[in-house]
Amino acid sequence: MTRIDDTFARLRAAQKKAFVAYVMGGDPDFETSVEIVKGLPGAGVDIIELGMPFTDPMADGSTIQLAGQRALEAGQTLDKTLDIARALRKEDDSTPIVMMGYYNPIYARGVETFLEQARDAGIDGLIIVDLPPEEDAELCIPAQAAGLNFIRLATPTTDDARLPKVLQNTSGFVYYVSITGITGAAEAQAADVAPEVARIKSATDLPVIVGFGIKTPESAQSIAAIADGTVVGSAIVKLVEEGKPVPEILSYVADLAAGAHRA
Repeated sequence: MTRIDDTFARLRAAQKKAFVAYVMGGDPDFETSVEIVKGLPGAGVDIIELGMPFTDPMADGSTIQLAGQRALEAGQTLDKTLDIARALRKEDDSTPIVMMGYYNPIYARGVETFLEQARDAGIDGLIIVDLPPEEDAELCIPAQAAGLNFIRLATPTTDDARLPKVLQNTSGFVYYVSITGITGAAEAQAADVAPEVARIKSATDLPVIVGFGIKTPESAQSIAAIADGTVVGSAIVKLVEEGKPVPEILSYVADLAAGAHRA
């Protein structure tokens, strides 16, 4: 049982849906990023997705791309992103942290070294968007052997023939991308998402969390109502881009979390 498994068990017992928040590590700078991450659990966040800034984020829209650029320009590194997790773990040993990003920085570090450092920093899972199931031997299987969940993305184009392959080594939860295209590009609609979530849930016992295109407490509630929870990323990162103070960012997150928890 990982922290992610424990979190979903606790939420199921309370008949609540999960709220997952994504933030880019090191955006706009290391100190502010640590402050935001430390404040997320108190704002109602059940699972934290911590972005690893990368120079070529092909799946991300401009909001996340710019966040990664800001972080890198401010001196953010993979080590500093792990340090953000360590900072949270000094105060919070229960909120799961999922690192999300691309394989290149991990490959450059070395898989075995990275997994050891991630586990020691208190990381619970990985979402690596450019590693398909055909490459599970690269990172997915070693990560799970090291005690980390490996969370896979399913999309509107993941048909019934492809879905079993996507699910075969997935653990923790399934992240359903509610729209085709890049992050932050459109708004998710519960009526469109519900049949797809039901299709995935018929093929796995894992929780299904829906992300992309969720910006308001109302949309967080409507999407969470037809899934096991919801993820918000670009809308939070946009406030960081606008230079909003941390308390204002966390207040917005708290409103989103409350929406998801009402589902």
